[in-house]
Amino acid sequence: MQQQAALAYQQTAKKTASPRELEASLLSKSAAQLQRIRDDWDNKKPELDGALTYNRKLWTVFMTSVTNDDNPLPTLIKQNVANLGIFVMNHTMSTLANPEARRLDVLININKELAAGLRTQQNQEEAPQGAHPAL
Repeated sequence: MQQQAALAYQQTAKKTASPRELEASLLSKSAAQLQRIRDDWDNKKPELDGALTYNRKLWTVFMTSVTNDDNPLPTLIKQNVANLGIFVMNHTMSTLANPEARRLDVLININKELAAGLRTQQNQEEAPQGAHPAL
């Protein structure tokens, strides 16, 4: 199942946008879902399971992709992403077991920061030689 999700993700990435932009968009979408729940906890709490499931599936695909033998990333980056993914999974499970609005903050921040980093990296790669990326 996870391999099918990773394969579907890879095929979609090739057709729609750069893989980094797709990853950044998916992370941003998940962060926005979690933020909406966080901001209106009393009314949106019933949506928590669905949002956490989406985020967990997203991170499952990331971890599967990054640990794949043919992934060209350096070993240290692979390990860091995998470790971050394990943290996200553990935090997600503890949030499901003990739901509190404040517990979403760490997942929101991780997704936002990683999305921003992916977009910055994408912009730097697309910048002409000698040009400085916008801040």
